[in-house]
Amino acid sequence: MTKDQYELNPNPLVRFLNKSPKDFTRADIIRFIEHEKVEMVNFRYVGEDLRLKSLNFVIQNRDHLEAILSSGERVDGSSLFTFLEAGSSDLYVVPRFRTAFMNPFSEVPAVDILCSYYDKDGNPLESAPEQIMRKAHETLLEQTGYDLEVMGEIEYYVISEKDPLYQANDQRAYHESAPFVKWEQLRIDAMRAMAQTGASIKYSHSEVGNFSDDEHEYEQNEIEFLPASVEEAVDQLIIAKWILREVGYQYGVTVSFAPKITAGKAGSGMHIHMRLMKDGKNVTLKNGQVSEVTRKAIAGIMDLAPSLSAFGNPIPTSYFRLVPHQEAPTNVCWGERNRSTLIRLPLGWNGSGDMVSKENPLEETRNLDVSDKQTFEFRCPDGAADLFLLIAGLCVGARHGLEMPGALELAEKTYVDVNIFDEQHKEKQKQLDHLPDSCVQAAEFLRNKVGVYRQYGVFSDRLLNGVIANLEAYKDANLRESISHKRDETMELVRRFLHCG
Repeated sequence: MTKDQYELNPNPLVRFLNKSPKDFTRADIIRFIEHEKVEMVNFRYVGEDLRLKSLNFVIQNRDHLEAILSSGERVDGSSLFTFLEAGSSDLYVVPRFRTAFMNPFSEVPAVDILCSYYDKDGNPLESAPEQIMRKAHETLLEQTGYDLEVMGEIEYYVISEKDPLYQANDQRAYHESAPFVKWEQLRIDAMRAMAQTGASIKYSHSEVGNFSDDEHEYEQNEIEFLPASVEEAVDQLIIAKWILREVGYQYGVTVSFAPKITAGKAGSGMHIHMRLMKDGKNVTLKNGQVSEVTRKAIAGIMDLAPSLSAFGNPIPTSYFRLVPHQEAPTNVCWGERNRSTLIRLPLGWNGSGDMVSKENPLEETRNLDVSDKQTFEFRCPDGAADLFLLIAGLCVGARHGLEMPGALELAEKTYVDVNIFDEQHKEKQKQLDHLPDSCVQAAEFLRNKVGVYRQYGVFSDRLLNGVIANLEAYKDANLRESISHKRDETMELVRRFLHCG
């Protein structure tokens, strides 16, 4: 970044320190705190329930601040993770300075910092989902020479009291504006707070889903981020969910990331976009076509796709969303600009020329290289996803595809250029594998692929067995079919998972 870019940055620490967050040091944080008269430091970290936890410190003096930032603090790991036993559960939480931000909600000036878990020997906690993601990412780079950058889309519903004025058409609110949607300002306030914490946001908009019942309105929105390293991408998604809930609470409404909040209406996903990088350059395309390396990576993810639902669709209502004709995938396939597929390459400006100069005659024609914008999108995850394990699984899938024999043949076999849900393409649909229809089935798919996840020591048997056991404990085989037409039972299940993730 140039100095001008620092001055425009919405993060107060970046503006004050005149440097990128990746270059923040302990001394930088202390200097900012002293200059801005910050009174508190909050450590933030993610528990097994995927929510952002908080440990609060009132700053006593400079020595106290130095101690907090130099050594971290102890926490009870068994209260955060079920896989840790109470007899040996003490963990350290250690701040990552690059994540520091001013808390946008605290009445007392406070700096929040995300933390990582360390064990009694002062090493990163091997079983922590965050550490598994790091290991998966490092293994991809070490074994193949390719890096993976990701970006996420958060879809969510705002649930509020019914407003009879300016009703949007049912399930037709895509990119609608106020007053036909009511919570655009909530979304804008949340975006502003996210940007101040360091999130790189692409855009936001109202989504297709909207409906009402006798008492409430349900309005769907989406916020999409820009590509980042896997660690940064997950950090900003987790902070974004916390911020949306905080802003929703201030507005007196409920914000839910649940995959399904009623039968027959659009569910909410958390699509993950990816791009393979080589020496800092996006290699998704080559000569305007999907590159061979990308097709191999996609094939690896296709091979693991049903098992990836164990991380990306981990609750029973996840499978009430993954049904045909609801803009959610059910078949293991990929395509370009095809929203019926599991992996989609969105429209990417390839061959579009300089459209801006055509529309604006006073602008000179520019030969822009826009290939860097191209990504491929994994469309089945939802807001209940364990983002650390999901991204770890996608790194494993990409590496698996780059290494496995027959990857290009599998990519060709699973490529689809038609709407797979159309009746006329039923024969093609029969040739494709299906995503699971329950947590129990997702557990079985994961059990069948544990060898790939264990390779290079990325996932441990203990963690995989724990995920499988948690999924099987829902005992939801055939649940979707058995209660799909029973509104009271469906809504009871929806309420149980309304605040997932």
